[in-house]
Amino acid sequence: MRWIMKYILLLITVGLLLISCEKGVTFDLDESSPKIVVEATIETGQPPLVILSKSENYFAEITPDILAASFVRNAEVYVSNGTVTHKLKEYSASPRPGYTIYFYSIDSSNLATAFVGQTNTQYSLRIVAEGMEYKASTKIPIITRRIDSLFWKPAPGSNDPNKAALMIKATDQPGFGDYIRYFTKRNSEPFYPAYNSVYDDQIIDGITYEIEVERGVDRTVMLPDGFTLFDKGDTVTLKLCQIDKATYDFWRTMEFSYTSIGNPFASPTKVLSNISNGALGYFGGYAPQFRTIIIPR
Repeated sequence: MRWIMKYILLLITVGLLLISCEKGVTFDLDESSPKIVVEATIETGQPPLVILSKSENYFAEITPDILAASFVRNAEVYVSNGTVTHKLKEYSASPRPGYTIYFYSIDSSNLATAFVGQTNTQYSLRIVAEGMEYKASTKIPIITRRIDSLFWKPAPGSNDPNKAALMIKATDQPGFGDYIRYFTKRNSEPFYPAYNSVYDDQIIDGITYEIEVERGVDRTVMLPDGFTLFDKGDTVTLKLCQIDKATYDFWRTMEFSYTSIGNPFASPTKVLSNISNGALGYFGGYAPQFRTIIIPR
């Protein structure tokens, strides 16, 4: 079993300071009650993975101890594929000394009802935590976006000549309603989603096209100039995932909200969740394709 450890903390209270030429106006924001945050995924050939945490206020202090304490423990988590229902087990892992994360996945002591993701299959999620019940559903769709090839071009303009732009040639199956999310893996790095990682087929439906694949990024660090490019000599793996509309809507609104933080001219965006009962986050199914290229020096 390949455990995928991911962590997401959503901020739900937004502060705004408006300053004009004449006077400043400030808004006092009330403390909001913490909400449960769900990041649940199931991928073709992989077991379901669920991470539960509690939200924090916008101006709350964030420390490793606070993040560790935000995990929701001892929940009852069930995933069904429509034929069998499996109760997930809570596990812990320590990605670095002094820091522990908690997640839920298949119970290795009860494999009779365990399963991994399959394409063209609907899944349901049920969570009972802290006296509340939450539900969601997702589908791992069939693959309709075909990767024809990966290739590279010299970095455009005045970029470093040792940089390269990764390109994809792909074909979209006719019929609107295809959604993708993609990740890139560079050398020994993990897979990271791109700064804008989700796309629909509104303008490329039924055609073969070429487009640049921007490098996936670690959003916990400052992004340098040219962060969308790769280095000559890199070994790059593209993970292109077919997703359903609910997964697309969550990441589309989440990434727009992320990129507009601090922009006073951006329109407020509600992050669209498919979890019931007022919870934050999402339950998403992924059907991945992988392609690898070595960019020569």
